Amino acid sequence: MTAETAEILDEYARNLLAELATNARASYADLGRRVGLSPSAVAERMRRMEEDGVIKGYGIEIDPAILGLPVLAVIRMTCDGTHYHPFLKFVKTLNEVRLCHHVTGADAFYLEIATSSLVDLERLIERLLPYGIPTTSLVFSSPVVRRGPDLTRLNPPKENRRPKGRPR
Repeated sequence: MTAETAEILDEYARNLLAELATNARASYADLGRRVGLSPSAVAERMRRMEEDGVIKGYGIEIDPAILGLPVLAVIRMTCDGTHYHPFLKFVKTLNEVRLCHHVTGADAFYLEIATSSLVDLERLIERLLPYGIPTTSLVFSSPVVRRGPDLTRLNPPKENRRPKGRPR
């Protein structure tokens, strides 16, 4: 952690981030009660963290099965240098792609996919073939859901913790 980051991510900020990771819809008043700040201080800290890029956005988690996309898969994709940029352009157009990581190792990309059926998954795989070799695994379950960084390593958890000395 740099000195600049440490200043932005003081104990209050880390406590706010931990609370937001649990419930991003909490009001400033509720967040303030939980971390020991006034609602206006919470609003100012959140504004600063947004401006500094600590908070990149707020989102929702949607169950793809409810939207008619019950087939989840992971595709590891090899891709040589001549297909790299065309693949990047192509993959951004695919509605089935929930996530794409560029990774190290034998594979170049790691894709998370949601489709309506195995037939649709097979069609998608066929569309990927001109760009490299896809290796596909079906997802049975997700025992650990997507989550943010473990803030407890930066800030040990304590119930209704109030940092020493109230900021002005």
